Amino acid sequence: MLFNRRGVFSRLARKRVWPAVLFLLGASAAFPQQKIESSHEVNTRIQQLATAVQARQGDYIIGSGDLLRIEVFDVPELSRELRVGESGYISLPLLPVKIRTSGLTPFQLEEKLAELLQVNELVSHPQVSVSVKEQRSQPITVIGAVKKPLVYQALRRTTLLEVLSEAGGIADDAGSTVNVTRAASPAASSDTPGSPDSAEAAPPQSLTITINLNDLLESGDSKFNIPLLGGDVVSVPRAGVVYVVGAVDRPGGYVLQNDREQMTTLKVLALAGGLKTTAKPHQAVILRNAKDSSKRQEVAVDLNKVLGRKEEDARLLPGDILFVPDSTGKRALRRVGEMAIGLTSGVAIVRASR
Repeated sequence: MLFNRRGVFSRLARKRVWPAVLFLLGASAAFPQQKIESSHEVNTRIQQLATAVQARQGDYIIGSGDLLRIEVFDVPELSRELRVGESGYISLPLLPVKIRTSGLTPFQLEEKLAELLQVNELVSHPQVSVSVKEQRSQPITVIGAVKKPLVYQALRRTTLLEVLSEAGGIADDAGSTVNVTRAASPAASSDTPGSPDSAEAAPPQSLTITINLNDLLESGDSKFNIPLLGGDVVSVPRAGVVYVVGAVDRPGGYVLQNDREQMTTLKVLALAGGLKTTAKPHQAVILRNAKDSSKRQEVAVDLNKVLGRKEEDARLLPGDILFVPDSTGKRALRRVGEMAIGLTSGVAIVRASR
């Protein structure tokens, strides 16, 4: 196509193709500046960071519903088992005040009880030990584009990275954000008692926190690795995958950053490293799932005209397959659909991160 019968590069081909080649090379230089990584690499990073967080965390954090064993050396009258109330407090005989325990470690509670016993002149040199006999687990639900959706029973302070690691990391088609939905306290009603509306309970409210996955993994800032509470729902939205196969340097599935990202044929070609020298760009095809049929729709794309700015760059939708035929192939183009779909099996799914 580029050479005449004598093997001489034709002037006409040079005029038509060089602008397109330069344009694609420029696009390839622009887009691969983004870091291309597979979901396996992302999940390895999640596991490493979660392990590091676990190593930095201290003892178990006492919460409401926990059963504590408190022992005061040589004072059996004060030694006993106590369950932390829903308000987070416990009561110890002879102490005039309730003791807030929720949010403390057993070691911190030991120091607090020893101080109270000494200040109230109950024990001159108290030696207190606190152990947690029963832990009231706090369920955290993980759903969406993760490897293993689950309900994580948190028995201590738990972070976002830890539950993502427990869920096996993100799925191949995960987007670029993680949402944490948290139940909030119902809004206080301003209705007066006895009013018609006072019988109706205020609707439950919730707060959604959105964390960018790249910030969570790459920034190193702990403010993105938020601590989770019992009842939290962690969801990873799906963003979809666009495939490019055939005569390109890096065939594969490329994950959209979010469901609003605009992916086009030129963008995905740039991410795929550009066309091979044996490509037939004028015979490229987009395979798309038809809305009202189980068959795939075939949309012909002349990439030569797109590269030459003679045709508008076609937008790709999640699930689309851009197939670029190879001039060395001998299979008939009438079966291009089956050929392209077959080529997508086993290809690497990669994502671009800024």
